Order: sequence, then C-alpha cells, then structure tokens
Amino acid sequence: MSKEITSRQEDYSQWYIDLVKKSSLADNSAVKGCMVIKPYGFSLWEKMQAQLDKMFKDTGHQNAYFPLFIPKSFFSKEASHVEGFAKECAVVTHYRLKNDEVNGGIMVDPEAKLEEELIVRPTSETIIWNTYKTWIQSYRDLPLLINQWANVVRWEMRTRLFLRTSEFLWQEGHTAHATSEEAIAETVQMLNIYAEFAENYLALPVIKGVKTANERFAGAIDTYCIEALMQDGKALQAGTSHFLGQNFAKAFDVKFSDKDNKLDYVWATSWGVSTRLVGALVMAHSDDDGLVLPPKIAPLQVVIVPIYKGAEKKDLLDAKGKEFAQQLKASGISVKFDDSENARPGWKFAEYEMKGVPVRIALGLRDLENNTVEVARRDTREKMVFGMEGLAEKISKLLDDIQQSIYDKALAFRDAHISKADSWAEFERLLDEKTGFISAHWDGTTETEEQIKEKTKATIRCIPLNNEQEAGKCIFSGKPSTQRVLFARAY
Repeated sequence: MSKEITSRQEDYSQWYIDLVKKSSLADNSAVKGCMVIKPYGFSLWEKMQAQLDKMFKDTGHQNAYFPLFIPKSFFSKEASHVEGFAKECAVVTHYRLKNDEVNGGIMVDPEAKLEEELIVRPTSETIIWNTYKTWIQSYRDLPLLINQWANVVRWEMRTRLFLRTSEFLWQEGHTAHATSEEAIAETVQMLNIYAEFAENYLALPVIKGVKTANERFAGAIDTYCIEALMQDGKALQAGTSHFLGQNFAKAFDVKFSDKDNKLDYVWATSWGVSTRLVGALVMAHSDDDGLVLPPKIAPLQVVIVPIYKGAEKKDLLDAKGKEFAQQLKASGISVKFDDSENARPGWKFAEYEMKGVPVRIALGLRDLENNTVEVARRDTREKMVFGMEGLAEKISKLLDDIQQSIYDKALAFRDAHISKADSWAEFERLLDEKTGFISAHWDGTTETEEQIKEKTKATIRCIPLNNEQEAGKCIFSGKPSTQRVLFARAY
C-alpha cells in the first residue's frame, strides 16, 4: 500500500496529496477549489472541534450562529477590512433560476436580481458587529463572549486539500469588552488556548508571536499567531487571534453606557482556527507509509486484529478480543476489534498503518497459550509483547508515551531548523539549503519586508512574543534594527 504514496524526498507536495486521499481524509469535489471531507477526515475535525469547544466554554464563551450571507454595504463600513477581502469574495446577485426556452436547460432569471448583492461570508466581523449593536447598551452587557462554528468562502486560485480551499470549516470567536486592556487580555488568552491545543493535543510545537503590520488581519490593530514548521521546512500559520480595537464598533456604531453613564465604543477581538489544522497534522508527523496521528486526536486509538487459520479456535480468539476491547473502552480508549473476514490480517495491518492508528494489537492462538499479545506502535514501528493481565493500564501508558514521543520528535526537528542569519548571503543560503525558520534583523519597514518576499518568497512569520531586544543591522537594507524576527517560506 505504501508504494501508492509518493515519497517525501521525491515530491513532498505529491506525497501530501497522495496521503490525504489514500488515507481517506478528503477528496476533490465537482466544485473547483472545494473539497469533500470524507468520514475519517471529518472524524479528525470532530475530535479537534470537541476539544476546542470545551476549552472555549471553560473560559466563558458561548456558541451562536450568524447568517452565511452578508449585505455588500456592510463591507464598505470598515475600509481596511474590505480592502483585505475584496479579491476573495463570492457574490450572490440573483435569487431564482428559470427554464431557458431558447437554448434549453436553465438560466439565471434576469428579473430576479437582488436589490443589494450578498457576500458569501469570508469572515463574519461585519454581520456580527451589525448584530451586536442591538445586543449591547450597557456595561452590564459586557464582556460578550461569542464563538461560531461555521463554513466560510474565500475564492482561491491555487488550492490544496485542507491547506487552502475556496470553502473551509472553522470556528471564529467574536468578543466585545469595556476596555482595551480586557480586549487585549482576551486576545492573548485565546492565543494561549490555541498554543496549548496545538502542543498538547496535536503534538505540534508552535511559536507564539505578533504579525507585522503588513501581515496582520484586515481591520485589526494587532494580530497574534501561532506558527508551526512542517517536515519540508516550510512554516504554516496554525491559528490567529486579533485585537480589533474599536474599529468595528465605530464602523457599526456599537456603544455602551459605562458605570458613570458615559457613552463609549466597545473594544473587540476575533480569533479562529480552521480545517487547515488537519493538513498541519498530516504534514508535521506522517511518513511515507501513511498517517502518524497523536493518540489524543486520533479517531481510533487502538485496533485489535485476531489472527487465525480457518475456523480453528476462532470463537476463543473473538471472545478474548472482544473482552480486551471492552476493557480498553472502559478505560476511555477508543478501540476497534476487527474480526471482519473480507480481508487478511496483513492487509488490515497496512490499512490501519495508513490511517495512523497509534496502537495495533495482534491476537493469535500462540498468544492465547502464552497469555500475551503482540503490540505495535505506529510512530516508531516498534513491536513488543505485553502480558494480558492489566492490559488496559499498559496500553493507556503506551498511548501517553506515543503522544509525548511524537511531540518530542516534531520539537527536535523544529528547533534544529531555527537558524540565525546576519547577512543577506547567509539568509539566502539558509533558506535554500537548510530551510525552516530564520531569525534575522529587519529594519521595520513594509518596503523592506515586501522586497525580501519578492526576492526569496520568504515572509516574516512573526515577531516572537517576549522577543529580546538586540541591536543589529537589517540583513537586507543595512539599516539599524532593535530585534530579530522569524522569516520562512510558508504555506
């Protein structure tokens, strides 16, 4: 089965596409630029969604839902916001079809033109802040902590399954606060939640930072981000949290009466992660034989495969396998006992390896005699023999070890691919030969940032939080600089 996947060294991009399809995560759709998320891929997203939703609610947020369609006039109210999304918007102009009596088939009814065009949401700030105007009157209504699980559309020319599609799934938080300090604290809190989720559940080490003015979200005062590194040395933005200031409150006239009965505009944040995290999970951990999934996020953590010839003692194997499955389930482990007869054990092993199931247990007649089971871990391919007694406890510990091992491997790779560059020649050499993050001085100007991007395709991924001040010279312009920033080529 692994022969069906292009190797990472041969063609990393094709390896990723092959793996997403062969492991049944997603497929291309009849709509160009859009994807079909298959059940296994959607179960990964559901696991992510469930954990994030709990983390949001534990910090006081509530879920709501807002319309898919946004009146075009809403976008004109916040200038930088419309400028940032104008080229990606899908626009609804008519609301009815009719039979084409001349050419056959159907056509758009020209008499069914909308009075005002509707934008298919690329993000929901405008429709939400128009709503918040009716929800917020007093300081007693604040803070307003709302999250939405939804789909959005951003028209893309070059797409890649999960990483960049014209329609994708995500969550978007939108909060309103009485002071800038509260809003900034919320922005940082959500950044930390994203980082905790990425590292503790996806086993994905991330760097927390702030975007440059050129890279920040359209309409934001500051954009905070988590940046991860993929196995090909390219960076991937895994989540963002935005301090919006009072920009949207002013655009939609959202004011509140404070404790002194004075009117002021509220302070805002927004934050989000998307199905792009599924792509990050694949690219950060998987190998040439299939997915490698951290146990905490794997839809299926353990599979038990009985091995028998003919019908000899099949009933005994099935009974013991089901008994083990029940023990594991009682310990909170997701497990499948695969006693299907339509495939040989070897085929099953390859299939579950492809799908990244963290632990495989093989159970044969000799195992029954010896009171043992053969256990294989997906991440290292190591095989071991466990005694049947206390199996659930042993497997639970093994899953914890695998989770940590996958994180440690990704962290070691990430740290080995953070380099310092103090000259332009060194910067270019590291980008091409070593790849990864490059820590270098930048003069702080958008002009220099754009020129570096044009010449190398590398962008400033972030200014790391708690960045140390360091006098130096910009690698490109030679002008004075007070700190290093992280550059990388990115998805």
